[in-house]
Amino acid sequence: MNSIYLQAVRPTKLIILATIAAAAFGFVGTMLGDEPVFDGGKSTWHDGFVRYDFVMDDETLAITPFTRQEKEGFEVGSPAKGQRRCIVVVPDHPAPGNPWSWQGCYWNHQPQAEVELLHRGFYIAFITPDSGRQYPGKQWDAWYAWLTDKHGLSKKPAFVGMSKGGVNEYTWATSNPDKVSCIYADNPGIYAEDILRLGELIKHDVPLLNVCGTEDFVLEKNTKVIENIYHEGGGQISLMIKEGAGHHPHSLIDPKPIADFIEQHVQLNTTPRPEMVDDTFTKSYYYSAENLYIYLPKEDTYATCRGPQFTPCYDRYDKDGKSVFGVTGMAVLVPKTPAVGKPWVFRADRIGRDASAIDLALLARGYHIVAAPYLGQGPVLAEWNAVYTNMISHGFSKTPALEGAGAGAGEAYAWAIENPDKVSCIYGENPVLRSIMSGRQEEKQPLDNLAPLAKAGVPILHVCGQLDPWLDRETRVAEKNYKKLGGRLTVIIRKGEGHFPIGSVDPKPVVDFIVAKAQP
Repeated sequence: MNSIYLQAVRPTKLIILATIAAAAFGFVGTMLGDEPVFDGGKSTWHDGFVRYDFVMDDETLAITPFTRQEKEGFEVGSPAKGQRRCIVVVPDHPAPGNPWSWQGCYWNHQPQAEVELLHRGFYIAFITPDSGRQYPGKQWDAWYAWLTDKHGLSKKPAFVGMSKGGVNEYTWATSNPDKVSCIYADNPGIYAEDILRLGELIKHDVPLLNVCGTEDFVLEKNTKVIENIYHEGGGQISLMIKEGAGHHPHSLIDPKPIADFIEQHVQLNTTPRPEMVDDTFTKSYYYSAENLYIYLPKEDTYATCRGPQFTPCYDRYDKDGKSVFGVTGMAVLVPKTPAVGKPWVFRADRIGRDASAIDLALLARGYHIVAAPYLGQGPVLAEWNAVYTNMISHGFSKTPALEGAGAGAGEAYAWAIENPDKVSCIYGENPVLRSIMSGRQEEKQPLDNLAPLAKAGVPILHVCGQLDPWLDRETRVAEKNYKKLGGRLTVIIRKGEGHFPIGSVDPKPVVDFIVAKAQP
């Protein structure tokens, strides 16, 4: 704290003159290195951090210093008619890039996350919100510009919003998606029209963290709706749902998970785009939405937690399709660190948003997962061959593993039969061994054309539900015929299950099989 104050009053002629000149406008720019310097009504906030108060004229948008009344304490009083109260709290040691958190409403209510962020080098800012159903407008825009353009704070602040603060942060952020790094929303409200604009936040890669109570009256209407849209759209959204809590109290007694989320996401993502995906690919994310039950010792309760803040999250790239329906072609899941030899799995079915335990385990082992395109006429041999060529031209293994579920397994077989020397192994889950792939050289269905795979020595693994109607008519026939041809086909039966698995799939046998068969 003292370093900021000393810089503001350092007795050099240049600083004094510049300070006097700028005082009329209520600010001092970033004249001293990279650290912003403010000249408002100075006081202290929690833990002794320096607080500066200002007022903004609603019409002219002029921002001038303001000395708050002592009786306000750490709070903020009501502004005079035609004005707004504005606050900046300054960290002792600003973090690189001057990150800041914008409080969307209810200044000083459960401020523990903001206090923790101050200790981590964040600035904290606030402007009086609009009352009623008014939208944050030109005053909020002017406050943002004043802090960023004139004082050098980061161009992408984090947002903190509780209840009505959630309304404010989602409204301003969906209108300015390029000006937000991340959003922490606590039992938030949100307008229906802003729900329809969440795609703008996904497009601009804005991660969300919603902290709620299980008994919060807006949990189902707001947060879970936001989660469904955001997850299905490929954005990053994490939830912490506190067991037995209502709309209040907001925040967490120990704000570390909130501060960790914000600190992590104010940093610009500099991860380079993989070479095999160009600008025609759209980036999104792939992660599990399974629940974790985490103990919160200071609340003495548990929270249901899910999303990328609590589970591994991988970059996903989808080829933009030519269809007017927005259908995508090739999709790629990227591991954090590629394995030696750049092994990959060629998936013969689409990659959904509900992450596969097997694919997550393979990503953790350094495998890329690549889904073949399914466009207007379904699978096309030439298009799948182009995907293969693209991958090996960028140094990936020439013998990927083929993977498919249901009818997708039949397409995996079909491509492998046409390219038996380009396959390390095949994994099928409850497979249906028939194909509609166009452009195939032969019209035989995979179940009747296993000889090329057996001749090439391609090992096969099927995992089937005991009650799956395709088990006897497809897998058992394939198992018998493949062994007659000298091939190796292993079948794992899951007791009590049908075509659709009813429990989590243990990925270990499948992953071990694929990794063991991988070839450089």
